[in-house]
Amino acid sequence: MSKETILVVDDEKDIVDLIEVYLSKEGYNVIKAFNGEEALNIINSNSVHLVILDTMMPKIDGIEVCRRMRVKKNIPIIILSAKATDMDKIIGLSTGADDYMVKPFNPLELTARVKAQLRRYIYLNNKENEEGDVISIGELKIHHKARKVMLYGENIKLTKTEYEILILMARNLNRVFTLEEIFKIVWKENYFEGNNTVMVHIARLREKIENNPKEPKIVKNVWGVGYKIEN
Repeated sequence: MSKETILVVDDEKDIVDLIEVYLSKEGYNVIKAFNGEEALNIINSNSVHLVILDTMMPKIDGIEVCRRMRVKKNIPIIILSAKATDMDKIIGLSTGADDYMVKPFNPLELTARVKAQLRRYIYLNNKENEEGDVISIGELKIHHKARKVMLYGENIKLTKTEYEILILMARNLNRVFTLEEIFKIVWKENYFEGNNTVMVHIARLREKIENNPKEPKIVKNVWGVGYKIEN
């Protein structure tokens, strides 16, 4: 039996309860929400693998919920809406949804689409992990073969030097690197006292990957010693 968790968001309780019945039969854990604000609170505090999302809801509409979820999460999102025009579908999919179903809907078809999205999501994640290509540090993903860095699903553009500093510490989690070590490894030159090159580049790196560069959660200071990334 599957144990993935699915968030179902709709202001019509009967629809949410119906979807829960079908998904629970397949072994999925179901979390229910009845407005956009509640959905965002749940997604920020729970491990969710897929979201089924209505568009017309109180407090925060589904399109805005989808947009905000996509900033931080790369999980599948299926929009389930009474809005049936081509433009409605285009808006939903361009906002970040992976699939779009129109009400009234067949619960068996929705269940099949849920399975298909989860198969794809889990397969791609497992494939990346098996290849050893991806280093994950919270919501930060480093695709080393492609030299690509993603944060909350968004591509982060780093300079060559910023990337090499990041990958050095990401490949050696919990190890503290001194300024001298980082300089010698990345610049391949001897370090001299008073050289603040490393600190400048780390400050720029933090501006790009930290939610609050003044209180870094990824690249951490070890006072009097150097820097590290923890697992």
